[in-house]
Amino acid sequence: MTDTRPAQPAPAGRFITIEGIDGAGKSSHVDAIAQRWTARGLVVVRTREPGGTALAETLRGLVLEQAMDPLTEALLVFAARRDHTEQVIRPALARGAVVLCDRYTDATFAYQGGGRGFDLAVLAQLEQWVQQGLQPDLTLWFDLPSELAAQRRGAARAPDRFEREQLAFFDAVRAGYARRAAADPQRVRRLDASGTPEQVAQGWQAVLASLGW
Repeated sequence: MTDTRPAQPAPAGRFITIEGIDGAGKSSHVDAIAQRWTARGLVVVRTREPGGTALAETLRGLVLEQAMDPLTEALLVFAARRDHTEQVIRPALARGAVVLCDRYTDATFAYQGGGRGFDLAVLAQLEQWVQQGLQPDLTLWFDLPSELAAQRRGAARAPDRFEREQLAFFDAVRAGYARRAAADPQRVRRLDASGTPEQVAQGWQAVLASLGW
């Protein structure tokens, strides 16, 4: 007998993150992803990292604009994440909301671990202390070549401290994301972000549909 019950749109109390190098175009899809679930009556909390709280947004400004060594950078990112996780993410999940976050810890392993070459073991320890086991239920990784991302960034806005880095830095960041995806392929789903917005949207729609979300 065929099961005709509709699939669940996105189970409440789920944590979804959006990742990718600067210029990948991920942010332009966040609205549509959120609308997919709000149209089905779910509460969606949209947020970002670094940021999401008053304290974390202040730290974001420092990280994006002030020169600092890699350890200081990693500590500030995780300090912002701790406040964000405790003040926004955990309470929203406890209320049964779908949390949709533009970047989370995968970005730290990609940017500070890959791009800066910082010690991955130290990052893993900070991850354990700060998150205490919390991980996204799903991560959509918008992936594209660094050269194409640079072209897109150049037409978008004035660059921050990270966006002014050379292509070799973004190649290393991209490799950092690839390592995270290889380590947890069920959670991290790679999307080819080099196509048109419509083609990219078809990619994340297919992932969500495969999960019944």
